Amino acid sequence: MNSETRICQNCKQQFTIESDDFSFYEKIQVPPPTFCFDCRAIRRMIFWNEHFLYRKKEALEGKSIFSTYPEEADVKIYDHDYWWSDKWDPMQYGRDYDSSKPFFEQYHALIKEIPWPSRSIRGLVNSDYCNQASYLKECYLCFNCENAEECLYAVGFKGARNSMDFYWSSDIELSYEVAFSGELYQCFWCVECDRSRNLWFSRNCDDCNDCFGCANLKHKKYHIFNEPYTKEEYLKKIKEFNIGSYRALTEMQERVRVFWLQFPMKYMHGSHNTPGVVGDYIWNSKNVRYVFQGSNMDNVRYSQNLGFDIKDSYDYTNWGDGSELIYDCVSVGDKCRNVKFCFDCWPGCEDLEYCISCHSSSHLFGCFGLKKKQYCILNKQYSKEDYEKLRAKIIAHMSETPYISATRKIEYRYGEFFPFEFSPLAYNETAAIDYYPLDKQGAAARSFLWRDPHQKEYKITIPSDAIPDHINDVQATITKEIIGCKACKRAYRILPRELEFYKRFGLSLPRPCPDCRHVERTKLRNPLAWYKRQCMCAGKTSNQQPITNNQYTNAVPHFHGDTPCPNEFETSYAPERPEIVYCEQCYQAEVA
Repeated sequence: MNSETRICQNCKQQFTIESDDFSFYEKIQVPPPTFCFDCRAIRRMIFWNEHFLYRKKEALEGKSIFSTYPEEADVKIYDHDYWWSDKWDPMQYGRDYDSSKPFFEQYHALIKEIPWPSRSIRGLVNSDYCNQASYLKECYLCFNCENAEECLYAVGFKGARNSMDFYWSSDIELSYEVAFSGELYQCFWCVECDRSRNLWFSRNCDDCNDCFGCANLKHKKYHIFNEPYTKEEYLKKIKEFNIGSYRALTEMQERVRVFWLQFPMKYMHGSHNTPGVVGDYIWNSKNVRYVFQGSNMDNVRYSQNLGFDIKDSYDYTNWGDGSELIYDCVSVGDKCRNVKFCFDCWPGCEDLEYCISCHSSSHLFGCFGLKKKQYCILNKQYSKEDYEKLRAKIIAHMSETPYISATRKIEYRYGEFFPFEFSPLAYNETAAIDYYPLDKQGAAARSFLWRDPHQKEYKITIPSDAIPDHINDVQATITKEIIGCKACKRAYRILPRELEFYKRFGLSLPRPCPDCRHVERTKLRNPLAWYKRQCMCAGKTSNQQPITNNQYTNAVPHFHGDTPCPNEFETSYAPERPEIVYCEQCYQAEVA
């Protein structure tokens, strides 16, 4: 089948369905989407609270507990341990399918009646202030993560010890303010670095030790701003930088940002991908298009924030890990197969459609909260034969009698993810606010729910600008103060173990609160968009960058000689960005 251009039901903009897409939809037996790529992603993300934690009264005894959902959310919750116990049975909420009503209307009634799990966690030890997490010990405010010990203020990671304030990284230890990095030990303010030790303020350095303010280095040690030093000179120089001073730190951060822009960036973040991969933050993958973050993937499209080992999946947001044939799902993973239109279903789920918070189950349609079940519809048990007959009947009925959303007048038939309004979360309480930023007015214009956060009445005892400039002058009593955030003015504290970390490595205390620090780290990530561009290598040098006037001089000859590079690509670097952007070949010639 040829590609087709269609009009998105939601935003009314044109989008294209490629011929390969039609083949995939036919393979998994679903109709083509009626929403564009971005609207499909937002519709999933609006169900996913990645890094906010609330308190809400649980439905059993009315106690206030930590929750994925705020008190105002129109759902019931049970405490995590009770929800997973045998003390209640979600099958008791089972009901017959009513062919006089649209399927989505019936499912919405079901999910408002059954209690939701307060958090999505497993294997946590002394890590109560964490969510979307597995196997943590002594962690605090860590989200969407697994396998960590003694970590604080981090989102989107796998494997970490004794580290703080990091984002989308793996296998790090004794590190601080790192992002998009792996296998780091004692690294600070680093981005896109791997297999390194004792790095400071560095970007895209691999297998490096003891480097400061560097960019695009491999197999180096004792370098400062890409210049070599002896070990003695290096140690003396970095001591002179005086990073324990907040004033010196902010000046250094600005100096480093300017320095980084003098060197070319590869058109996409990632490596060991086959030709034709389109996306960003992609590793060891093939047949991947328009995917944002993921590794070891094959035939995956239109997806975001994935983990490892994913095959034959489209429109997939968050997780993965050995899953295949996943379509239009969010937070599904751990060896799942043939799962469609589901949220928070794991592990080992198979042949699920329109399910939420179902686990270790197969052959479910329109179920909620089931564990180790099969052949159920709307939480009611059926024989295999009756299940298959009713499933086919419901799918036909969904196409004949669609659900029509009240606010947008959108028709939801079989093949669409849950309507926006079914989510118990407001737009600004979900991952959508990170990937597709909107303010309150912008959300209202698009008919998204918005909830202003409750401000707890903490009495600020010290504004952030009254903190001593140098870490050496900070007293232990700072842990008893309520500090006013430099950016949002909300209250935050410095924990005793946090202060110990800052003292140990001579780091200035942060002036923004943890939430504002996370927002700043997410700005290091390219936006979820792609642009067709040409390599900026002009031969012996790069083209002059019109914003910064930077012009990089190539260190070695390139395959195209002294003439401009002919390579074109799709990249998440917008043309108006200040970076010098090279194709794979030109970049590897300079950095390998």
